[in-house]
Amino acid sequence: MDLMKCFAEKGHKVSIISPLEKKEAGEEEVISAPNISLVRCRTGNLFGVGMLEKGISQMRLASQYLKAVYKYFPETKFDLILYSTPPISLATVVEKIKRSTGAATYLLLKDIFPQNAVDIGILKPFMAKALFRSKEKKLYEISDYIGCMSPANVDYLLKHNEIDSNKVEVCPNSIKVEVDISVALSADSIAKSRENDREELFAKYDIPVDKTIFLYGGNLGKPQDIPFIIECIKKASTVEEAYFVVCGDGTEYGKLLAFVSEYKPSNLTLIKSLPKADYDRLVRVSDVGMIFLDHRFSIPNFPSRLLSYLKEGIPVLVCTDKNTDIGRIAEDNDFGLSSTSDNVEDFISNVSKLTDKGLRLRLGENGYRYLLENYTVERSYEIIMRHFN
Repeated sequence: MDLMKCFAEKGHKVSIISPLEKKEAGEEEVISAPNISLVRCRTGNLFGVGMLEKGISQMRLASQYLKAVYKYFPETKFDLILYSTPPISLATVVEKIKRSTGAATYLLLKDIFPQNAVDIGILKPFMAKALFRSKEKKLYEISDYIGCMSPANVDYLLKHNEIDSNKVEVCPNSIKVEVDISVALSADSIAKSRENDREELFAKYDIPVDKTIFLYGGNLGKPQDIPFIIECIKKASTVEEAYFVVCGDGTEYGKLLAFVSEYKPSNLTLIKSLPKADYDRLVRVSDVGMIFLDHRFSIPNFPSRLLSYLKEGIPVLVCTDKNTDIGRIAEDNDFGLSSTSDNVEDFISNVSKLTDKGLRLRLGENGYRYLLENYTVERSYEIIMRHFN
């Protein structure tokens, strides 16, 4: 939505189709704002459900979205269609609108499916090829431009597909940043502003105020390799200054809950999701933001939760497969530490290093600078629109 608001603020008229899942209350509706018409389209459940239900919902999504376009925007002649993966099933929608209106098409490639599901055993290779590979190829074919999350994503896409390299580029996840840059770039200002909320919020969620707080927030599913996270938290009990907060929900949340119930770890607070306002505050007052990805991934995932950590000026602790470049980018630009997600010892070593407050402040300040230079919606807007000016 930050990127869509940026388009609207630049004077473009923006029409948006967004899912209203079956499990959500409310009726299908159109929400209007200056230069924006947002349709909440009734769909099946897409998040936080089993793979079978999610798969069926995604396969039905194209017809539901297309019906919404015809119903709510029957006279609109679109100039540009922006769409993201997942899911890949939107190819039909994009192709039909492109054919009828002559619109240009730009794919924001967030995930590379179905290979990501194959990597962690959700899909068998033959199933991926038979059911989804042709749809994936079609999506790339109808896209005039493809924006990838990172350089490694560009390289992977070109290596494994027959795509014109001229239409593939880096156009990463981005957010709106509305702050006084001169204040935000001061390490002292960051530290002082974060301390204001810390005691109140930590008391509310029973988090110790005298520890270095390592936060993970987001999906808790198979891509995060929850058993590995559990093993890391167990072994990290040797680092007395470190305390972990895991906040989120997903298909594997139960494994973490069972671990807490059985072992009662003294270095962990587990929270099953939070109101957005409280989560944003929690990021702001934590000391380190964590990113986990299963070591089996062959595709270079680039999780968007990185941005919320960088925005609040906290360093990142990246624990991923060897194919993604998110850890290399963090280390090369000196805003985080990285290890592979099959090496508990390296994770513990990085945890120990990040108990150093001076190191955290330096990395956090560097991360905020990197965010302003690379991950703002204004930067994404410029990347997309340079093809059409």
